[in-house]
Amino acid sequence: MAKSGLAARLYRGEADLNIVGRRNLWFGVAGVLVLIAVLSFAISGFKLGIEFAGGNTFQVPASVGTLDRAEQTVDEVLADEAPGVEVVSAQKVGSTSGEFYEMRTGQLSAEQANAAKAAMAEEFGIQADQISGSQVSEAWGSQVTSRAFLGLLIFIAVVSIYLVLRFEWRMAVAAIISLLTNLVLTAGIYSLVNFEVTPSTIIGFLTILGFALYDVVVVFDKVQENTRGITANNNVTYGEASNLALNQSLMRSLNTSVVALLPVGGLLFIGAGLLGAGTLKDLGLVLFVGMAVAFLTSILLATPLLVLLKNMDPRISAHNKRVLSRRAALARGEITPKGAPRAAPAADAPIDPEAAALAGAAPKVGARPAGKRPSGARGGRPAGGGGNRPGGKRR
Repeated sequence: MAKSGLAARLYRGEADLNIVGRRNLWFGVAGVLVLIAVLSFAISGFKLGIEFAGGNTFQVPASVGTLDRAEQTVDEVLADEAPGVEVVSAQKVGSTSGEFYEMRTGQLSAEQANAAKAAMAEEFGIQADQISGSQVSEAWGSQVTSRAFLGLLIFIAVVSIYLVLRFEWRMAVAAIISLLTNLVLTAGIYSLVNFEVTPSTIIGFLTILGFALYDVVVVFDKVQENTRGITANNNVTYGEASNLALNQSLMRSLNTSVVALLPVGGLLFIGAGLLGAGTLKDLGLVLFVGMAVAFLTSILLATPLLVLLKNMDPRISAHNKRVLSRRAALARGEITPKGAPRAAPAADAPIDPEAAALAGAAPKVGARPAGKRPSGARGGRPAGGGGNRPGGKRR
């Protein structure tokens, strides 16, 4: 016997999860989360990397000791050489020339940076040329941000045109709202958890848009298949057909998300956590968070939004009313379902003699009229020959 567990029913598209029917719940949850994210933007803001806020970077050989000790030493040096400036972030990075501790600090002048570099070399007991330093202006981060917003606008415009041509404008609106919600929620997580925003983060934000769009298009393609010609019958509403499409494509979306998250998780936890690749951490973190949020928004938000917009269409609204009216009539017993046998009269029901006589006298469908048959050997045909030949002797 085939298994009837939830996983098996999900694979067969028979889980019958009422996702669209509970759309008000999903809209409420999404609204609360978006509000929390916006409040976090206004109150906490973002932890900007030195590419956006401006600052200095120092690379110290890992041979000087542990990362914590190196960070503490640099903080002490900065307190003496540049009061008010401290280490913003510290991480271990690797290159072909060996492993280093990368210290990111606030903005320093050229004189302060040189003095701090010399003091670090003295504290660590190494040569000054073993410590590399660089300065990043906040103007570069602003340029990256402006280009990222331009790329986002172009992406949304191209996606909207594609969705309108491939599906319809309501699907395009639902998909774009889902994509923007995905971006806001991902950015809200960054703001709440105080993750550092770097240029790699901006690139990751643009990358997750493609993944989120793919998931939405997969679901919408199934919705279009299930709702094609839906107004020709009165069996299901548009929302029910869309919910069925969600159940049929849910396992595919889940598998796609899991398969996509596994390598990103490896990139984040192994590449950044174990190997200490800082750039991989910035990119992997936003991809991991964004893809997880994209799966939820594509399932719980995009299709329910589509159903809400389609129900405003007079043609779909009238169809839904016909379906509900027919079901109500079936429940009251006013109409008989197609293909169901008609109910036989009760055995103890009184019989009207006059009606019975009339029913008996009524001719059956296809029966010849009752009456005296015409005279003749063959029912009115001339005797002797057949058909249209004149009578006479047969040869």
